Amino acid sequence: MAKLLIVDDEEKIREMIGKYASHEGHEFVMACDGKQALEQYKNEDFDLVILDVMMPEMDGFETLKQMKEIKDVPCIFLTAMGQEYDRIYGFDIGAEDYVTKPFSPKELMMRIKVILKRDNKITNTLKVKGLCIDEDAHAVTVDGKRVDMANKEYELLLYLMKNMGNALTRQQIISKVWGYEYDSDDRTLDTHMKLLRKDLGEYGNYITTLRGVGYRFEKEI
Repeated sequence: MAKLLIVDDEEKIREMIGKYASHEGHEFVMACDGKQALEQYKNEDFDLVILDVMMPEMDGFETLKQMKEIKDVPCIFLTAMGQEYDRIYGFDIGAEDYVTKPFSPKELMMRIKVILKRDNKITNTLKVKGLCIDEDAHAVTVDGKRVDMANKEYELLLYLMKNMGNALTRQQIISKVWGYEYDSDDRTLDTHMKLLRKDLGEYGNYITTLRGVGYRFEKEI
């Protein structure tokens, strides 16, 4: 999981990127212009910046130049411009990559993943306080102690934590964990969720039941 700074003067674009970033397990902070972005950049640590080029008052090029004077964090430019000069200039001042609007959010997430992996800023680990999932080891630890759980409980926890903070319907969870062809009584989900909460001890309280909807894994309680 990485921390991103999303900078764009269009609210819908910021929200769309934030939605996909959250789905990938990333934290993020949003800014609507270069000035606001610089203030956040000075006061917080980020693993990557997603920066719109065409913004009022201070464009993305100038914003990035000032950011680089503070500290060096990888940056992906978002731009509607396609001229070769603009791309070359962006790379010259320190951009890692360019994504041209309109763009695919999934492609943007893949480009982010490539940069973060290259810089060792991303691992296959999800963590909330003392609760940790290591995907590579297929292991869950609670306060440093390994927790043995059934495969379905592990898959449930992984899906919930990858979508931390998001409401997930019962059908979404069942389709993801049991498969789209699963047609058994969905009380099976409730049973497994009860077992998962027991496995997690006090961290089971992070799983909230949403009556008439499904479940949500809280970012904090």
